[in-house]
Amino acid sequence: MKTLKDLFVHTLQDVYYAEQRIIEALPKMIDKAETNELRNVLNAHLSETKTQVQRLEAIFEMIGEEPTTETCEAVDGLIEEAEELMGEVEDRSVLDAGIVASGQAVEHYEIARYGTLAAWADQIGLAEAKDLLEETLEEEKRADRLLSEIALQSVNRHAA
Repeated sequence: MKTLKDLFVHTLQDVYYAEQRIIEALPKMIDKAETNELRNVLNAHLSETKTQVQRLEAIFEMIGEEPTTETCEAVDGLIEEAEELMGEVEDRSVLDAGIVASGQAVEHYEIARYGTLAAWADQIGLAEAKDLLEETLEEEKRADRLLSEIALQSVNRHAA
């Protein structure tokens, strides 16, 4: 990589991979979730994530690149950790707290990536891509807030 655009494309490939892995992982979390509220938030985010993949594909098209992935070891590790947790926690209310924490770890990673990508898109003159990335960034922030609300209002209390 020699230019900021090269780094942008590489990071775009990374997050494209991450979103696809998240689409695979979310149904497992939904199945394991105890509360309807948590399942509903995760289901809604699964739908949003599919739309986010479409946005990424649109950005690849804008910059004349094929939508390809770059393995994202960070998200692979976060998902692996979540899957281990779901296999180890026996109490369903405690598991919900773990699912929320795992979901937020992924959201925080995505927030960092999308914020960076939006800033880089702006810097290299990709205004439309910046707008799409910022739209996804706001969805990730909202998902994080919803998970926090669920944790604070009910899930953590039930787990304790």
